[in-house]
Amino acid sequence: MPHVHEHPIRIRKPRWLRLRLPSRPAYEQVRQLIRRGQLHTVCQEAQCPNQFECFSRRTATFLILGSTCTRNCRFCSVATGPCEPPDPREPQRVAEAAQQMNLRYVVVTSVTRDDLADGGARFFAATIRALRDKIEAVRVEVLIPDFKGDEDALGTVLAAAPDVLNHNIETVARLYPRVRPQAEYRRSLELIRRVSAHRPAILAKSGVMLGLGESDPEIRQTLQDLRRSGCRLLTLGQYLQPSRRHLPVARFVPPQEFEHWRQVALDMGFSQVASGPFVRSSYHAGEMYASIDKNRSSAVAKPSGRQRSPRATG
Repeated sequence: MPHVHEHPIRIRKPRWLRLRLPSRPAYEQVRQLIRRGQLHTVCQEAQCPNQFECFSRRTATFLILGSTCTRNCRFCSVATGPCEPPDPREPQRVAEAAQQMNLRYVVVTSVTRDDLADGGARFFAATIRALRDKIEAVRVEVLIPDFKGDEDALGTVLAAAPDVLNHNIETVARLYPRVRPQAEYRRSLELIRRVSAHRPAILAKSGVMLGLGESDPEIRQTLQDLRRSGCRLLTLGQYLQPSRRHLPVARFVPPQEFEHWRQVALDMGFSQVASGPFVRSSYHAGEMYASIDKNRSSAVAKPSGRQRSPRATG
């Protein structure tokens, strides 16, 4: 596969990347609810191609700590620059919006806030607690930045006990200097390792973009690195260039290749894998978790050893 390189010509999108946009009343209801609550979603800020589908299904990924990022990753459309101080009421407002949307599975992410001493970790923890206080039996997934490798910051989030902790590796090690110049491949792997080592009950999750110029051996190595670090849930999706200021797409990966990598990942031991051109970090996140939860329940309920069958009653 070709390496990432700058060129003035955009590759034409293939037919499998054409989306039909649903037109359901729920889409506008969710959009208005988010606007009235003065909230942000990664769906909108990152120009997610699944925004219409997810809003129409009354789901959204809440973006906390503002809408401006301190980093300048070359694949991401989220605005960068000086950041406003965090809003102390934001965790409560997120919980109230999630309650109004009747959510039972909530995904919370943030911009990267390297300007904050803990990277915003306490706001993640506060949002998790607010959701649990507001919604009975809610499941919470957080998609966190690397906190510059700060173990205490990660510990703050883990202590709030999210059900899933997601941290995206994003791309292969070779492409990090070009794609994520302010991040480190090994630092991200170490974060995932700490989750699985210190809080094994919390499911570790990560995601990879394809189409930036990575090779097949590099993809395989990245998946192996994630699995060895204790990652159990995985998403694989197509990189799409947000604007001409961002890295160009090196290749559009066909659906059959995404299916190939899904099977490779499952064979490596990942518990659940979502893989496809439109898959993003939180795409059908609730369903992915539910599959794991169902398997856990089945394992607990399944009798071990030889036991007598109970007599029928009634």
